[in-house]
Amino acid sequence: FEAKCSEVTNSKLTKKMEINVTEAEKRTGKNTVNMQETYTVYLIETRSAETVPEGGTPTTPDTLWRRYSEFELLRTYLLVTYPYIIIPPLPEKRAEFVWHKMSADNLDPDFVERRRVGLENFLLRVASHPVLSNDKIFFLFLTEVNPFILHNVDSRLKSLSAMFRVKNPDKRFTALKHYSDELNSVISQLLRVRAKVADRLYGVYKVHGNYGRVFSEWSAIEKEMGDGLQSAGHHMDTFAASIDDILEEEEHYADQLKEYLFYAEAVRSVCRKHELIQYELEMVAQDLVSKKQQKEELATGTVRVFSLKGMTSKLFGQESQEQRESRLAALEQSTREGEETLKERNTECQEFVRTAWEDIGRFKEQKDRDLREALISYAIMQISMCKKGIQVWSNAKECFNKM
Repeated sequence: FEAKCSEVTNSKLTKKMEINVTEAEKRTGKNTVNMQETYTVYLIETRSAETVPEGGTPTTPDTLWRRYSEFELLRTYLLVTYPYIIIPPLPEKRAEFVWHKMSADNLDPDFVERRRVGLENFLLRVASHPVLSNDKIFFLFLTEVNPFILHNVDSRLKSLSAMFRVKNPDKRFTALKHYSDELNSVISQLLRVRAKVADRLYGVYKVHGNYGRVFSEWSAIEKEMGDGLQSAGHHMDTFAASIDDILEEEEHYADQLKEYLFYAEAVRSVCRKHELIQYELEMVAQDLVSKKQQKEELATGTVRVFSLKGMTSKLFGQESQEQRESRLAALEQSTREGEETLKERNTECQEFVRTAWEDIGRFKEQKDRDLREALISYAIMQISMCKKGIQVWSNAKECFNKM
């Protein structure tokens, strides 16, 4: 195990290993409560990325099957282990932003295929990350058939989900959290608009099939014009049928946008972890101030605020000098420990901020590049679709010219 893992240390895994999710397979079995269920498993193939000599035979890839729930376990582990990193999201568990002719069934073949692509993208995102790619559990996920065991993940994940009211929030993380909320909102709106357009476009294209039917019926009663009308009808039928492939291709671009919709939540997770660390730091600082005040009051014999201890002294008399000195020594020891804890928490907070902003900078570059490319590709696809529509009508025009 150690030998295997040492091979992938100190470099991005993608430079040493080819990773693919090559196929999906539907299976049936019993779940944890002994109920029959149907689910999908995905085949992960890995092989050395070393160049194959000319004329040589590529090495046979190592393969194993994983369920979507196992991918979820892996991502949860990464979230808890690397709270300062924006963990790549998984593809959606169930189809969102669907248009009415698109299946929302998570066993639908088209949906399973898009999820397969998304799971491969997730693995490649992790494998190309400068920190995550060196994780031993991730390497085991790719190479070991036996299911890996994650301890104490749930409780630690809940702490990341809790909300804390900090007194002095870091303005950078506050701004980042606000940005992630806004990004989530605009991408959601974009996907809703796209779903509405897909609905309308599907209807428009399919109605063109009526042109084909009418031209075909018309050709039957014409002699000179019949062949031209029949041919024009075929072009209309082809145009009407083309929308299915067009919208399926569009769905892949929608999935690229959805990835960043889910990335927004990953950004918020980092912000919440910083809030937790900041909250714990403030609690330690507050506790230290309280201890120092108690120590000062005990040393001088003055009580600044009402306390149960002060009231007890008035009711039952003052404590002895020996008791007072013992309490003072205990408070001094407790204060020293508090100062050490505060120092440690300060260091922890500073280190978190440093590593988190390093990863945030990397993520911003990736986001800008990916979204720009996705939007350009989507625009190119729309232009291509319009050109095909123009070509259909140009062909129909030629048919009419020949009549």
